[in-house]
Parts: sequence; structure tokens; C-alpha cells
Amino acid sequence: MVRDKTIDVVGLVKRFGSFAAVDGLDLAVGRGEVHGFLGPNGAGKSTTIRVLLGLYRATAGRVRVLGLDPALRAAEVTRKVSYVPGEVNLWPNLSGQEVLDALAGLRGTRDVAAERRLAAEFALDTRRLVRTYSKGNRQKVILVAAFAAPTELLVLDEPTSGLDPLMEELFRSCVREAAAAGRTVLLSSHILAEAEELCESVTIIKDGKLVESGRLADMRHLAASEVTAKLSDDQVIAVKEGLSRIGLAGQVPMAHDLRLSVLREQVPAVLGLLAEAAAQDITCTPAKLEDLFLRHYEVAAR
Repeated sequence: MVRDKTIDVVGLVKRFGSFAAVDGLDLAVGRGEVHGFLGPNGAGKSTTIRVLLGLYRATAGRVRVLGLDPALRAAEVTRKVSYVPGEVNLWPNLSGQEVLDALAGLRGTRDVAAERRLAAEFALDTRRLVRTYSKGNRQKVILVAAFAAPTELLVLDEPTSGLDPLMEELFRSCVREAAAAGRTVLLSSHILAEAEELCESVTIIKDGKLVESGRLADMRHLAASEVTAKLSDDQVIAVKEGLSRIGLAGQVPMAHDLRLSVLREQVPAVLGLLAEAAAQDITCTPAKLEDLFLRHYEVAAR
């Protein structure tokens, strides 16, 4: 159970005519947490985010952001939330600095020192007009505005689109810094390695519906770790017998290069068995977020 929720969504439905873009979604994000919001294009992530920001009105369900209903108090939510979309459209005839000024003016609060520091770190020339910026530089403007603003919640929707690898690493550092300061981050991303590195917990959605949600450390038991080893002829026989004893008779080694898919609770027994058999080059690779994600989408991907 998530306590002290910054985002609290129960049974969210958002329809466009007869089409349900979001269908009965629950989403709970605790204060100070970095929470991944995952799913492929068309899964309903951006629609959900627009409901959270008060840009769309929910068809059904309960939505609270920082304790507020965004459908009724969108202006208050906007002042307390930093939002970074994947596709950034800015005023082309303003300079980068003028855009930062305008965004801060709309919010009513700003931290000028933080803006200057972040602009320097992102190597953003704020004197240039927006129309001369590359996609990556436009993204930097909105990231500087978001991270520098004194807001409680950051909603990041594919935020590293257009950034080079060095700037992506700086972005990750900014997320960690925000979380350390007690700010909450909702990160919607298709880059699973990025989500795994930054997020404490994730929600995975498919066709507008929740398929799995929880802390990453707890969810990984649902996917198997991979164990590999090299075996001699005698070791193959001993390992076959040992695997049968611990209930893994279906995964007996067929060759000297052993490769097993092992549930987390079985890992100690399997590693002990291999050590007892004096197997060589033993490795154990924990389940990754990608494994969990693909487990839900493997049917759709075929």
C-alpha cells in the first residue's frame, strides 16, 4: 500500500466517443518517489497524464494530484507541477531566456539561480531564439524550466527525446537530485534501462488497463533469473540428478554449456548445486525490467 500519495488514481476511465483510451486504471505514486509509467505507444500513458494535468476531464473514476481534483482545480495543480512533454512546442520568436521567463510567470514562482545553473550544465545558450534551436535544445529549455521550478511534482513524458547520451546522463542526475530533495517524479518512458536505473516502482499498462504495479525489488520475483555454467561430462550427470531433486527436472542440461531460467527463490539452491558439483564459470543474472515488460507484451509483439 502506498501512503502519503502525491498521485492517487482509482478506476480512471477516459473515453473518446466509443473508444476507451484508459479503462479502469489505478495509479498510486507516493510522495518523494520516482515512479515509472510504462507501456508502448497507444497504451494510454499520455492520455492519463493529460487527465492528471487537468487537460482532459475523466469520463469516470477518482483522480487526485497533490490532494486536488485536476478537473476542478487545474490552475492550482499546474502551479505545483512541472510537466515535460516528449514533443516540445515553444514560442519560436522568443529567446530561450524569454521562454523561461514566460513559464515562470505563468507559474508565479521561480528559482533564478537554479535556472542559471541548469542552463549552464545543459550547455543551453538562452540568448538564442527558439526557432534556431534543434529538437534537443528545445527539450533542454523545458527541462531547465521543470527542474528549476520550486514544484512538488515532476511529470515527465518521454523527457529525453532528442538529447544526446551526455545530456541523458545529466537528466538522470537531475531526477536523482529532485528525489533527494523530496520531490515526486512520474516518469513515462519507453527506455526501459532508464526507468530501471531511476525508478523505485513502476506501473505497466496495456490497452489502457493496468497489468502490473509495484516496487521493482518486489516485482522481479515474477520473472526468472538466468543462471549459466560450464560442465564436464561427469558434472552434467551430477547436475541433472541435483536439478531433479529440487524440482527442476524439466531444465536438465543438454550440453556442457548450462543455461537455466530460475525463479528467485530457487536461485540459492541452484547455485549451491553448481558449486557442489565444481562447475566452472558460474554466472547469475537477475531479472531486468525489460524481462517483466516483455512478459506482458510478448503476445502483442508477435
